[in-house]
Amino acid sequence: MTKQLKGALPCFLAAVIWGLSFVFQTTAMDTIREFTFSGVRMVLAVLVLFPASIVSEKLSKKPPMTAEEKRASRKTLWKAGILCGLCLFAGFNLQQFAFVDTPTGKIGFLTAQYMVIVPVLGVVFLHKKIGPRIGFSVLLAVLGNFLLCMQKGSLASFGRGELLSLSCSLFFALQILIVDHYADRVNVISLSCVQFTVAGAMSLACMFLFEHPTMPSILSAAPELLYAGVMSSAGAFTLQLYGQKHTDPVLASMLLCLESVFSALFGWLLLHQSLSVREMLGCAIMFTAILLALLPSEIWLRLFHINSKKQKG
Repeated sequence: MTKQLKGALPCFLAAVIWGLSFVFQTTAMDTIREFTFSGVRMVLAVLVLFPASIVSEKLSKKPPMTAEEKRASRKTLWKAGILCGLCLFAGFNLQQFAFVDTPTGKIGFLTAQYMVIVPVLGVVFLHKKIGPRIGFSVLLAVLGNFLLCMQKGSLASFGRGELLSLSCSLFFALQILIVDHYADRVNVISLSCVQFTVAGAMSLACMFLFEHPTMPSILSAAPELLYAGVMSSAGAFTLQLYGQKHTDPVLASMLLCLESVFSALFGWLLLHQSLSVREMLGCAIMFTAILLALLPSEIWLRLFHINSKKQKG
């Protein structure tokens, strides 16, 4: 249980940071284009993570490695970083394009479906088993997320933005599974730095190919870019990587999906947006689903055993 909580807390903190980033991602579209926003935010993330990764490697307590072991370690790091970077490049930019013509709430709900995609891909490709406890918690979290994000009649229309949002959730799910595979084999800060280097380079290339950014427009979006680059990218994604070293990828995906809950709460606290009874119920259900998923299996078995005895009596 202690190890599970050790992994859950960083993922929870990442969700808090990402919840606030939805506001910045929306307002940034008033002044700059999609690839420009993604490219600049990732450059800022690398500027923060590169020196941090050097310090982290030097302070590492791992035993000295031979030259061959160092080459193998770097190869593993770059392989993981390139795969994660490709997923983040696709996920970030697909989501950013969705903000152009799709309501934020709907984007939040459809993006959050990676918490369903992660266990499905884990079963199909990695042969990972999902217990009834986690399966029930995932379905409960989806229900809570639906009540929180989707307004009445929201599913009546399904167009370009909705398809982009669902597509980005697939790439975020793949990134979570890749991290799960490599997190114990690489330095997480170095991995975070490499993945943003790859994703940032690709976003900047697309920026120069398809957009015409100007320095005044970039500077006008400085607050959004700084938050997205330093806090949401460098900070929250590194927390995600650290958290996944100590927790199951399905549980991690559920915790990370709490970003939609915190997005609504920050809107209520900071922007004085109202929360309906339906939205508050959605928040409560999502938190309940997370708590159920965090309960140790022995407690579930004990509760089930007690209920079974009562039914027999």
